[in-house]
Amino acid sequence: MKKTGILNANLSYLIAALGHKDLVMIGDAGMPIPAGVEIVDLALMKGVPTFKQTLEAVLKEMEVEYYFLADEMDEKNPVLKDFVGEKLPGIEHESMPHDALKQLSAQAKFAIRTGEFSPYANVILRAGVVF
Repeated sequence: MKKTGILNANLSYLIAALGHKDLVMIGDAGMPIPAGVEIVDLALMKGVPTFKQTLEAVLKEMEVEYYFLADEMDEKNPVLKDFVGEKLPGIEHESMPHDALKQLSAQAKFAIRTGEFSPYANVILRAGVVF
C-alpha cells in the first residue's frame, strides 16, 4: 500500500505517465470536460476536495513548466489566482478568456474535477521535465 503522496490510484498513475508538454486540467465542480478527455472525478460534495487541496497534492508529484488561467479570475476569484501564483513562483503562465481555456482543455491528457464551488477555479498545467 502506498503511504505518501497521492493515494488515488488512477490519478497517481496518470501523473506518473505524463510526458514533457502534456497538459492537465484541474477544474471546479462546474467546469465542462470535453469528450475524449479522461476524467479523474474527485468531487465528493460541495467544497470537498477544494481546488487548493487538489493543486497542492498534484504539485508535489508533477513538474510544471507553464500554466494557463482564465482572465475572469482577476475579477471573479483573485484569491485563488494569487494562490496559484504563490504555488508556482517563477513559472511562466498566460491568461486567456474562459472560453479559450475551455477550448484548450480539449488537449488535456486528463482533467481532475474537484468539489470547488467558487467561480473560475480552473487551471491547465503543462508538464515539464525534472532534468
